[in-house]
Amino acid sequence: FNPSPGHRVSVCVFLMAVGQNSPLFLGFDFSTQQLKVVTIDEDLNLVHQDRVHFDSELPEFRTNGGVHLHADRLTVTSPVLMWVKALDLLLDKMKRAEFNFSQVSALSGSGQQHGSVYWRRGASATLDQLDPNQNLHNLLQDSFSVADSPVWMDSSSSRQCAALQAAVGGARLLAEISGSRAYERFTGNQIAKLQQSFPDQYQDTERISLVSSFAASLFLGGYAAIDYSDGSGMNLLDIRTRTWSKVLLEATAPHLEQLLGAPVPSTSVLGLVSSYFVQRYGFSESCRVVAFTGDNPASLAGMKLQEGNITVSLGTSDTVFLWLQQPRPALEGHVFCNPIDPEDYMALLCFKNGSLTRERVRDKCAGGSWEVFSAALRDTPLGNKGNIGFYFDTMEITPPVMGVHRFDSDDTEVSWFSPEVEVRAVVEGQFLSRRVHAERLGYSVVPGTRVLATGGASSNREILQVLSDTFNAPVYTIDLSDSACLGSAYRALHGSVAEFGVSFSDMLKKAPEPQLVANPHPAAQEVYDPMVKRYSRLEDTVLQKSRTQTTP
Repeated sequence: FNPSPGHRVSVCVFLMAVGQNSPLFLGFDFSTQQLKVVTIDEDLNLVHQDRVHFDSELPEFRTNGGVHLHADRLTVTSPVLMWVKALDLLLDKMKRAEFNFSQVSALSGSGQQHGSVYWRRGASATLDQLDPNQNLHNLLQDSFSVADSPVWMDSSSSRQCAALQAAVGGARLLAEISGSRAYERFTGNQIAKLQQSFPDQYQDTERISLVSSFAASLFLGGYAAIDYSDGSGMNLLDIRTRTWSKVLLEATAPHLEQLLGAPVPSTSVLGLVSSYFVQRYGFSESCRVVAFTGDNPASLAGMKLQEGNITVSLGTSDTVFLWLQQPRPALEGHVFCNPIDPEDYMALLCFKNGSLTRERVRDKCAGGSWEVFSAALRDTPLGNKGNIGFYFDTMEITPPVMGVHRFDSDDTEVSWFSPEVEVRAVVEGQFLSRRVHAERLGYSVVPGTRVLATGGASSNREILQVLSDTFNAPVYTIDLSDSACLGSAYRALHGSVAEFGVSFSDMLKKAPEPQLVANPHPAAQEVYDPMVKRYSRLEDTVLQKSRTQTTP
């Protein structure tokens, strides 16, 4: 990175303070199925990585995919002590590999978003007096009032979601305050369900953490604050004032503000690592703990996303990440506080019908061949002669519709397209949808805008060319393996030097650059700007038709 001249000496002195060896920075990710760690040095080189897989390495917790699926098939939880024991195993693995913990200058991490942890009364005293001769999971086995934590896969809080929206005046008003309408997996609704269903356990709770702040608490030896970005995924934080919304807290559960603690900027240094880790593993006493955040915000940091850019992950589901200055929360998608710039925002959109839908059309219209599929994209014109398709093989999230709908250039719904037209229609339709909903959340193409593409389909240049044309922006590819871990390591480094005036983007100048793979066609804007408006209008038609068909 390249700090300003006035700060270079100070930064160098700080980075050398831990000793003669190059300082290291750890990034952890407490994900659904495993705990991972990535280590980088001050030049952003990858030094070490490791992981613990929950199902295979911790079979005593009897998880499947890292979770417990309950009999109602709506309730999904994970054992808190499994996460604690996984950290024991991971650090022991690193110790056996002769990893030098004394070189670690700072650490940060991420956790699966929307999971929550309930600390039992007296747990803070336990955290403050950890015996370095014992494992964490033994020391903390009686520290949680809820043994199994609700996680993001849980969808059992529909009644609480309806109540929260009613209390604030509707889904749209809730989205304006918290960045999202009520979602069953969001932490506020899970807290409300727990308080109503198990009041004694709620009464016995001293502190409520997210998975991210829970993990940070382990390293601090005390309760870590929830950061703004992960806090945005709770239906409780006012994303504009970056404080807990009193009306939302009161509609959720009693005494909740005290149980959550005050939220903090995602760039905050929370303190120094606990003496437990200094004595047990040899961490430096000066090792800093930078606020942990959610896995999605951490991925944004790992992707080096900047203002005006958009990331499109083309996988089984397609996911869109946006950097926003001014949010426009909608009934679909999520707006979070930005984990890198405390004044900005990020948005996330998820679409279920991604690669599997593209593959079905490939099998039907291109004989199962990607080469034939790609040729069809090359041989058909931009805009597909006005033909637009909606391909929702499974119930979509955004919008909540299922089925295939095809429209000709006169907006008349038709029953079929030719194979070549169908191939372009599915790809254009998906990318028009991504752009429409991104713009509804506040995205717009500005000078310097880049689309960063990742995921399996990002290896197909013809698909990326359609993406470039649809968004009228150049497309770059980027390898996002362990992006949440890498983003956490980047954030640990940034937390160590931010006080010297080093921006996150300056710090990342040595990181590998994404590779340019497609530029928009000169006629792209002329073709797709009006198509975006048509798609939006036709989507409303499809949505209304779907509602009419499902109304008794």
